[in-house]
Amino acid sequence: MARPREFDERQVLEAAGDAFWARGFEATSMRDLVRLTGLTQPSLYNAFGDKRGLYRRALDHYLTRTLHERMRRVESVLPPGAAITAFMSEVIERSLSDQQHRGCMLVNAAVESTPDDEDLQAAIVAELDQMRAFFRRCMVAGQGSGEIPPVLPPEAAATHLLAVLLGLRVLARIEPRRALLEGAVSPTLGLLGLPPLPAADGGQRPQ
Repeated sequence: MARPREFDERQVLEAAGDAFWARGFEATSMRDLVRLTGLTQPSLYNAFGDKRGLYRRALDHYLTRTLHERMRRVESVLPPGAAITAFMSEVIERSLSDQQHRGCMLVNAAVESTPDDEDLQAAIVAELDQMRAFFRRCMVAGQGSGEIPPVLPPEAAATHLLAVLLGLRVLARIEPRRALLEGAVSPTLGLLGLPPLPAADGGQRPQ
């Protein structure tokens, strides 16, 4: 009978994920992971296979508790157009509050990945497709209800929103200034007839 694991897997994944998120896969050593997780190297290998296996599990954990949760939450409680704006606004606020300027772990993984890692690239493509599908669902629903004007077909609007989001996440790593991040998003919201970003004081900015 196998012995139960004597560690909290969630805590290990979050500790490892924080390291990978801040430094990337290549720059994070097994010594770093041992120090940050509190587990020995053999224990990490036994639980996750190897460093790549731990990275993939940490990335999946990050996506479940951040990106997936955020899309599900805004889509379930807000009208479609407001859900898109709220999603973008929350990304901006989280970026500005991140003192380490880590950006998005998924986007960082996409930038760092290489063509020979086909499994990771396929996983990244699947996640990007989920984000595009979220934007498309909101655009379809909003245009159907009349909340969002049919300026662009939903598929084209969703692809444009995804591109803006990815650019936003890269900017957040390099120069996380509110004016810059909001300036990257606001014109697209206006172009698509979506609600404006809320003002820093809790009001709304004019389109």
